[in-house]
Amino acid sequence: MVCMVSHTGRQLQRYKGRRLVVGCIPYRFTRNGEFEVLVVSSQKGHAMMFPKGGWEIDESVEEAASRESLEEAGVLGIVQCELGKWRFKSKSQGIYHEGYMFPLLVTEQLSLWPEQNLRKRAWMTVEEASEACQQWWMKEALEKLVNRLNSSVLQSSLS
Repeated sequence: MVCMVSHTGRQLQRYKGRRLVVGCIPYRFTRNGEFEVLVVSSQKGHAMMFPKGGWEIDESVEEAASRESLEEAGVLGIVQCELGKWRFKSKSQGIYHEGYMFPLLVTEQLSLWPEQNLRKRAWMTVEEASEACQQWWMKEALEKLVNRLNSSVLQSSLS
């Protein structure tokens, strides 16, 4: 069973001198082998980004990443090895956050999800997503994911 309510408030979120946020880059391979990533609109609907949000004290970093993907993008999947950690300034509050990003290999896309009335979601090519996403640290995470996947494809072709 999937919880269909978003977590709200920041009283249970982790801080280490700054707010800790966790996100995922949901991705899939189409039937013809093309690589796509899923982006979501911000709550105000202007900017496109990857799902991310606060890391709560009662969950692991991987659980937080998976929860954010469910809440904001309506997808379930396999959280893979961390892409990295970034320190970035919040546009709305002007304070620094620490962000952790993970790839999420999508196994299921839900037709109903907690923030479906607040956000739009769209599957895009890497180029489209890089153009649409305005946050530099998310673009870097996407680049790391692409490099990782290209490296694993190269390794498997050499085996």
